[in-house]
Amino acid sequence: MQTTKRDIRALSKEQLRDFFTSRGDKAFRGNQVYEWLWNKGVHSFEGMTNLSKDTRQMLEDHFVINHIEVDRMQRSNDGTIKNAVRLHDGLIVESVLIPTDTRTTACVSSQVGCSLDCKFCATARLKRMRNLNPDEIYDQVVAIDNESRLYYGRPLSNIVFMGMGEPLMNYNNVLKAIEKITSPEGLGMSPRRIIVSTSGVPKMIRKLADDEVKFKLAVSLHSALDEVRTSIMPFNEHFPLQELREALEYWYQKTRSRITYEYVVWKDINDKRKDAEALARFCRFAPSKVNIIEYNPIGDEHFAQADPAALELYREVLEENGITVTIRRSRGKDIDAACGQLANKS
Repeated sequence: MQTTKRDIRALSKEQLRDFFTSRGDKAFRGNQVYEWLWNKGVHSFEGMTNLSKDTRQMLEDHFVINHIEVDRMQRSNDGTIKNAVRLHDGLIVESVLIPTDTRTTACVSSQVGCSLDCKFCATARLKRMRNLNPDEIYDQVVAIDNESRLYYGRPLSNIVFMGMGEPLMNYNNVLKAIEKITSPEGLGMSPRRIIVSTSGVPKMIRKLADDEVKFKLAVSLHSALDEVRTSIMPFNEHFPLQELREALEYWYQKTRSRITYEYVVWKDINDKRKDAEALARFCRFAPSKVNIIEYNPIGDEHFAQADPAALELYREVLEENGITVTIRRSRGKDIDAACGQLANKS
């Protein structure tokens, strides 16, 4: 009876060393394979050229490398690149390279679809099909790093977990991927150049604090009034703002790390002074930064970009309260690569 081969990247370095010693070989072979898999990013055993042919065949007999494939790459007029990434089981996720004059940022996905139900987000309409494995998250970053070097002549500088999915609903795999990304044996990136964005899962934000993570935290807030937030993010009924606020207070007490809030302003939904003042009250407990994000349409007439005056109102109210605020213009809108638009329409 044929058995399914295990993905070799599910093994730790110690498990790879044990595999070789159990077969009468040297433990350091496991180190060599681990380096090929993570630091050099090979996608085949044949590419592990410092191993003997017999060793490579033995690995082929026992394991697979379920690497991703960039199924389609699109380039925006503003230089943004969107990848449709095909997984080993045929499912597709999307990731984005966002270039500026000084940096290139990878926006990566953590789930196929999403566990949550934000009404303004195209990904949420897909529902969650499955979580991504650590290697699938890692591979997205490697692919974008290669594109950054090819098209912009410099390595990837930053990573944001703001693609498809809710990262904190795939907690273990996201943290394992970040461990590989930041390890000298992987990509060696600084955790301070990584932002994990959550729609707000209080229990998991507390766990991040307890686990003493070194990366940064962003919260997709969009309203600091429970009634409004629940109307656009129905899961807020189960994770209300008071619980979220307490979890973020705990995060700050443990990490002393500034919190970033991602915030879209829509016409006739959250574009009044009371909305801006509620946001200022919510943010005041800890050093924070608010990114006001341009809304990117997904074909729902209920949501429309607020007037510029409303964005300036937010800026005025937040700055009066000593809160750093930036109004962000979206990138990659012409290829559906902007915030909230990722929905496998490549």
